[in-house]
Amino acid sequence: MLILAIDTSGKTCSCAVTEDGVLLGYRMIYTQRAHSQILMPNVKSLLSDTGKRVQDVDLFAAANGPGSYTGLRIGIAAVQALAFAGGKQCAGISTLEGLAWNLSAKSGVICACLAARKNLCYCAFFRSDGLRVTRLTEDQVLESGDIAAQIEAYSEQVTVAGDGINILRQISEDFIPAPMHLRDQSACGIAMAAMQTEPVPPEALTVSYLQAVKIG
Repeated sequence: MLILAIDTSGKTCSCAVTEDGVLLGYRMIYTQRAHSQILMPNVKSLLSDTGKRVQDVDLFAAANGPGSYTGLRIGIAAVQALAFAGGKQCAGISTLEGLAWNLSAKSGVICACLAARKNLCYCAFFRSDGLRVTRLTEDQVLESGDIAAQIEAYSEQVTVAGDGINILRQISEDFIPAPMHLRDQSACGIAMAAMQTEPVPPEALTVSYLQAVKIG
């Protein structure tokens, strides 16, 4: 199965092409420009570089929240348009689940944590066995102190991914920060999660903002 995955949920804009579990290509830019300006040119270039056409894609996957209100809408609209044009299916993946899949090779508890506003973070806990990621909690909006308390309650060290690391560091050091190249939202994580997700028609894609305010 050929998957085109994108993540436009935060300050990074990324796209990835995978085929039968093999990563053919990946691009990520930490950008100040609007995702609408750079997403599709990067998708087009990536497909060309990997020798694929948009018509070859079997599944279009995108982060569907939480995250930047505008960014999420851009990403979802892009995969819907591509899927509609080719009569293909889609997968909407939790941004936090995608973050956790970035760390799927590390066994143990993973906390995916993204800054929301003030001392609030989007947060969810997962467990990896070194191959697959399973969800332990639902996506939530929590105060950083509550997240730190949940981390400390585990009887094992917890690895944290996402820019929420910077907020948690102000009140706790009782966690392992994800390495730099695996810390931010990534289309690779979205693609891996999409392999385990039941596809849906493009019109069924929805966005989960978790809170009705714009944060990005």
